[in-house]
Parts: sequence; C-alpha cells; structure tokens
Amino acid sequence: MKIFCIGDLHLSGEPMKKPMDIFGEQWTNHPERIKENWLATVTENDLVLLAGDTSWGMNLQEADEDLQWIMTLPGRKILVRGNHDYWWTSVSKMRSAYPKLEFLQNDCVLFAKLGICGCRGWKVPSNEDFSTEDEKIYKREAIRMKLSLDTAIKQGAEEIIMVLHFPPIFKAEDENDFTELFRQYPIKHVLFGHIHSENSITIFEGTRNEINFKLCSSNTQNFTPVFIQEI
Repeated sequence: MKIFCIGDLHLSGEPMKKPMDIFGEQWTNHPERIKENWLATVTENDLVLLAGDTSWGMNLQEADEDLQWIMTLPGRKILVRGNHDYWWTSVSKMRSAYPKLEFLQNDCVLFAKLGICGCRGWKVPSNEDFSTEDEKIYKREAIRMKLSLDTAIKQGAEEIIMVLHFPPIFKAEDENDFTELFRQYPIKHVLFGHIHSENSITIFEGTRNEINFKLCSSNTQNFTPVFIQEI
C-alpha cells in the first residue's frame, strides 16, 4: 500500500459553485486536474490523506456533492478538518453519512504498527498576527493532537504520520506546543496544507529531528497527491 497526501482541494459542487480561478489561472478547472492526476497516481489499494479545506460547503448538505465526488476516486481516504471546512460536524454524523470516508478527530487509524493521526492545528506563536484568541484555539488544538497521539500509542503504533491543516512551524528552529508533542512520540512524517504560495511566505519543509515536514496543499503540488511512503 502506498500512502499519499493532498490538501486544500477547495471543491465547490452544487449548490456552491465557487470558482477558484479568481485566485489565479493555475486554479482553472482544478477539480478536473485533481481527478486526472489522482487516477494516474493512486490505486484502489492505496491510502490518501486529505489535509483539510476539502469543500467550500457551509454545511454537510452543501458539501455532499464534493464528498460524494471524493468517494468515487480510488483508494482509502482519511480526512482532517481545515479552517474553511464549515460543513464539518459531529464525527458520528459524518461517519454515518459517508461510511467510505474516514474522519480523524481526537483519534487515529492504525495500519499494522503505523498510526495515522491528525487534527486541524492552528496558527502558531511565530505567526506575526498571532492573537489572544488564536492562543486559545492553538492550545485547544494541542490537546486534540495529544489525544490523537495517545490513541495511536494505546493501539500499538510504533510509527506515526501526523496530518494537520495548518503548518506547525515556519522555521526549522521554531518551538511551540506542537513541536514539544512531536518530540514525545514516534512521528516519522508531519504533513500539512493551508499555504498556497511558496513564494509569498517562508515555510519549513524538510527533515528536523528525524521527522519529515511536507507541504501538501494541492496547488503547490500541481494538483497531484504527494507520495509519502509505502507499507
């Protein structure tokens, strides 16, 4: 089984129909490009991790066409929440409505000894516009991250892939509540999205403390799922 990651699909099927090409020509017909590249890359035996901002739908009904569209694509799919995923509701409701999709929230999915953990994450203190309100959300997301990681360890995970929406660091030397948790668990990959322009902001990608950090937002990866590892 190959593991891939892609974030920020920003789908907008009926009744939304929000054009993304207002953000640049690269977004023209981007769902068709995602589908073409996905079909050329992913098989039914593979796993795809979706790093948030999946649909512009404001509720589950508005997101339904987009989630149904994702279900038609090959592979097993695991989703985390993004800051624009307003449709995200209770996990029990989503799992009941979409049994072919898996939604991570305070838990993990285990493959042999590999745990897939995830949460939305949030702005970190090194963000220039980090506010008092951001501090509250950031602390809450750290708790959710720990719950997910603890679940993985309880289930017997010896290696972990952490999927976030927000980048957890911007510079290799950054330290925060998330990086403190990374040190405490056997994390091999930290995957994230949210950032859409590699040129407008400094974002850390690469290896730090033997953990691979990788930006997977769709438009930065030519709308193609990023290969992470094979198990």
